[in-house]
Amino acid sequence: MEKLIITAAICGAEVTKEHNPAVPYTVEEIAREAESACRAGASIIHLHVREDDGTPTQDKARFQACIDAIRERCPDVIIQPSTGGAVGMTDLERLQPTEIEGTEMATLDCGTLNFGGDEIFINSENTIKNFGRIMIERGIKPEIEVFDKGMIDYAIRFAKQGFIEKPMHFDFVLGVQMAATARDLVYMVESIPEGSTWTVAGVGRHELPMAVMGIAMGGHVRVGFEDNVYYEKGVPAESNGQLVERIVRIAKEMGRAIATPNEAREILGLEVK
Repeated sequence: MEKLIITAAICGAEVTKEHNPAVPYTVEEIAREAESACRAGASIIHLHVREDDGTPTQDKARFQACIDAIRERCPDVIIQPSTGGAVGMTDLERLQPTEIEGTEMATLDCGTLNFGGDEIFINSENTIKNFGRIMIERGIKPEIEVFDKGMIDYAIRFAKQGFIEKPMHFDFVLGVQMAATARDLVYMVESIPEGSTWTVAGVGRHELPMAVMGIAMGGHVRVGFEDNVYYEKGVPAESNGQLVERIVRIAKEMGRAIATPNEAREILGLEVK
C-alpha cells in the first residue's frame, strides 16, 4: 500500500476562537499551526487565511504573507490554497491565491452546497469550468472537493470536456451534505475514475472514523481545525499538530508509512523539489 498523505486544514473560514482558542487568525498564528502540523507528519497544508480579527479573506497579499511565513518554517511542505473562500465571496475574490507564483495545488469545488441554515455555497457549472481552465493555464493541480456523489459526476464530465486534467485527485468531505459512513465512503471511492487519487475529510465527530477508514482503504486523510476543533468529545484539541500526531500513530499501527512532502508530490504527479 502506498504511503499515506496527511493534509492539515489548519483554520478554514468558519470556525473561530470561540470554538477553540487555538484557531489561528494572524500570520504568525497560521505559520505556528502549519509548523505544528508539518512537524507531526502532514505533507500538505490546506490553507484559508484570515484578517487579524478572524474575518475570512481571499486577499492575495494576505495569502502571500501567510505562505511566506509558512515557507520559512516548513520549506518543503505542499501549500494548497482554498479557492472556496467563504460563503458570499465572488469568483474573482476566490481565485486570487491562484495568482501567486509557485502555487502547486488549489481546491476546486465541483458543486453547490447547502452549508447550514440559510448559507448556500454556490458553484455554478460556469464557475467550475472557469476555475478548472484557469488552473490548467497556471499549472496548478486541483484538489477536487466533493460533498456528494453528484459532484464526482460533474468532475468526470468537465474532465471529458477538457476543463480538468487527469489523473484527478479528489477530497471527499463527508458529514456536511452527505452522510459519513463506511457505505458512503466506499460508494465515493468506487465512483471515481481509475488512476485517480483520493483523500477523505470527515467533519466534526466524523473526522476520526473517516480517517481510520481512509487509512485502511488505501486512500489519504485530511484532519485539522477547519473540520473539527476537538480531540475527543468535549475536549478541544491543543493544536493541528495534535490531530495529525494521532493519525500518524494509528497509520503506523495499521502498517501505513507516512509520506514526506516530496513523496506526496510523486504520488500526486506534482514536480518533485
